[in-house]
Amino acid sequence: MNFDEFTGQAQNRLGTADTGQTLRAIRATLSTLGSRIPEENAADLAASLPIEIKWYLTGAVTEHGQRFDWPTFVERVSEIEGCDGSDAAYHARVIVALVSEVAPRSDVEQLRDMLPGGHGSDGWGSLFELVDTEADVSAGAE
Repeated sequence: MNFDEFTGQAQNRLGTADTGQTLRAIRATLSTLGSRIPEENAADLAASLPIEIKWYLTGAVTEHGQRFDWPTFVERVSEIEGCDGSDAAYHARVIVALVSEVAPRSDVEQLRDMLPGGHGSDGWGSLFELVDTEADVSAGAE
């Protein structure tokens, strides 16, 4: 998937009015996520993304492996994106779901395993809510 396809998919799913707003959501989500996980894991997750997008997980991050919880993640995404917390949380879920379609399943599962409660339904687990919904739909189609 190239940059235009990725941002087009994100814009369509987010329902944003313009590309600038879409890029803010992508940047806010991925740079905050990149600061939460170790650098090597961010690089693995970013490897399948368009070069302009992978930079948000890797090059835009000054300190990887920070320890913060789900509410802090949402607050940081909200601040960077310039939106309220509920929109930031939803946008993060949409972006992670799109990344999960591009990145290898093993990298997405590794990300999930790194986040406390990543397999639950609240806290960090809610970040994967749309990933799980898409997986349920795909499994039902088989």
